[in-house]
Amino acid sequence: MNSTMTDGDYDYLIKLLALGDSGVGKTTFLYRYTENKFNPKFVTTVGIDFREKRLVHHVGGSNGKTGNPFKIHLQLWDTAGQERFRSLTTAFFRDAMGFLLIFDLTNQQSFLNVRNWISQLQANAYCENPDVVLIGNKADLSDQREVQEKHAKELADKYGIPYFETSAATGTNIDKSIITLLDLIMKRMEQCVDKSEIPDSVNGGAAHKLEADNPNEKKCAC
Repeated sequence: MNSTMTDGDYDYLIKLLALGDSGVGKTTFLYRYTENKFNPKFVTTVGIDFREKRLVHHVGGSNGKTGNPFKIHLQLWDTAGQERFRSLTTAFFRDAMGFLLIFDLTNQQSFLNVRNWISQLQANAYCENPDVVLIGNKADLSDQREVQEKHAKELADKYGIPYFETSAATGTNIDKSIITLLDLIMKRMEQCVDKSEIPDSVNGGAAHKLEADNPNEKKCAC
């Protein structure tokens, strides 16, 4: 965590949810982002786990520091990919502001299942068109690749979402994919006409401006 930011010193609390089939690298992806380390020995996530990170985010920051800076406290939720945990993990969908939909570039089936995950999102997220970034992980294992970049891009274009190929082992595009998702979330929040007219089930602590004396907290979903 950024040592210059104290516990209450941030503008927004934003919850991101990582989802995808078991074994695609969700846990190692989040660990690389929060700790900047690679741990290939993680065991399968059971149910739900989460990590946290503080950062200063500039809207449009993926293209340089443009726009206003916001101090953000990120909660990164790690979900189990197995079917037996599906009812548990989908219960967390509605509280998340953005989604990291991850598949394994060395596993064709995990890519084919992306459509199923998007259907789950459309049914259970805060709206039918939530902020999502599609991620093809394990890009460093080029000799084992089963999913071609052009096919993944075509699928992402079909759903109108950004696509990145990442590697938790090398750190490639890990930060960039999350910054892009944060940009989408912040722009959605700015575009809300009346930020107070959001159902409580959507707010859920997912994103709020920490101004105790301001009754019109900045909240937004869809």
